[in-house]
Amino acid sequence: MFWMGVDVGTGGTRALLIDADARVHAAFTSPHADMRMERPGWAEQDPENWWEAASAAVRGVLARAETGGESIAGVGLTGQMHGLVVLDDADRVIRPSLIWCDQRSQAQVDAVEAAVGRGNVVAWTANPPLTGFTLPKLLWVRDHEPERFRRVRKVLLPKDYVRLRMTGEHASDVSDASGTGLFDVARRTWSRPMLDAMELDAAILPRVVESDAVTGRVTRAAAEATGLPPGTPVVGGAGDQAADGIGNGIVEPGVASATLGTSGVVFVHMDAPAYDAAGRVHTFCHAVPGAWHVMGVTQAAGLSLRWLRDTLVPGAAYAELMSEAERAEPGCGGLYWLPYLMGERTPHLDASARGGWIGMTARHTRADLIRALVEGVAYSQKDCLDVIEGMGVDVGAVRISGGGARSPFWRQVVADVLGTPVVALESEEGAALGAALLALAGVGGAGTVSEVARRAVRETALHAPDEAKHAVYRKGHAAYRSLYPALRDFYRGAS
Repeated sequence: MFWMGVDVGTGGTRALLIDADARVHAAFTSPHADMRMERPGWAEQDPENWWEAASAAVRGVLARAETGGESIAGVGLTGQMHGLVVLDDADRVIRPSLIWCDQRSQAQVDAVEAAVGRGNVVAWTANPPLTGFTLPKLLWVRDHEPERFRRVRKVLLPKDYVRLRMTGEHASDVSDASGTGLFDVARRTWSRPMLDAMELDAAILPRVVESDAVTGRVTRAAAEATGLPPGTPVVGGAGDQAADGIGNGIVEPGVASATLGTSGVVFVHMDAPAYDAAGRVHTFCHAVPGAWHVMGVTQAAGLSLRWLRDTLVPGAAYAELMSEAERAEPGCGGLYWLPYLMGERTPHLDASARGGWIGMTARHTRADLIRALVEGVAYSQKDCLDVIEGMGVDVGAVRISGGGARSPFWRQVVADVLGTPVVALESEEGAALGAALLALAGVGGAGTVSEVARRAVRETALHAPDEAKHAVYRKGHAAYRSLYPALRDFYRGAS
């Protein structure tokens, strides 16, 4: 028997199969249509395209594994967090989804803070309101598209729209719900005070379960679309970062994960909720029942490299870009990349921030541009780790995953910047693997979520920090940190 993970990402949906020993047997990705960015800071996708891609990914992984749907014992779902999916009374999508990196709702964030008070928002939801969260996006629709808002009968997150199409159920899990701005993270339930303050009807929200709980079963219509048998159980799953934490075995204190995907995330497990007083990192429910996690977020990690490739060297392989970057000197002769292509979360919480190279001279080469970008993303992750460690969290090692982690060069740069050993894992699957592990724990009788996650982690390469390069990067990080304050007023005037 196999257990399946389905990851509704930004660029595509990936389906993956594991066996009872948590070993990956096959994976298949179906791409999404490009996100629509009609204005600076706007980002939308079509939920129907997610379902089409999910169906194709499920069929594709079954074909690749040369197995039938009857071999699937359970399905776990994960996906991009924070996206707003609004449905009418017939479960029809009312408008394209405002996804995680959409930054248009700063006025709504300001209105929430003015009406409720930042302190109350943090007390009720464990996090300050942010443009990336679901609530400000919903309020933007209410303010700017009132006719559409009047039709709203249910609000879902991206992976949960796929769940609806797969099972007919409106449900979410505690980790994904934590990123809406409407969830009481400490008590693991929707926040009634926040709903009342925003004059929102609780009926528009789905029921919420722990990540390994069964939420529904595959319908006949979904079976025809995917090749899964009717009745196949589907568990709650998790937001992509919590699922990635499960896939990386971050199920106990002391070890962090660094994810280099479209966004970049530094993630640690916590046995009790704790908060950064300035709200620079997020405290969410973990996919481990009864546990929490804290994470810092770089909005445009891998997205920065994809932008560079698509804009400056179309068609180039990422491995070629990394090989070129490796020829440049550490520190790039005072050239810095600010990875603020979609605003920034940690540590600045600034939707108006903009990216770019600073310190360029006529002597700089394309290799310098690429290496500075890699270093800039690593500096941003250092910002995240510094905030987390400032909360009293001890991090002894970092497990790294995501597309950027396929590059030994990038992994080493992260180790040299953080000054902390960085460990690569046998599986680079991250979130999709975590979703499959949640299905294995939920319906496989294989142990708790923590137990199956520990069994799945198999470390491979260890990157110890190079002390000479770390010394260069300590100075570089100090210079990098001085750039955002110097440019903050410019960003806000340019928005």
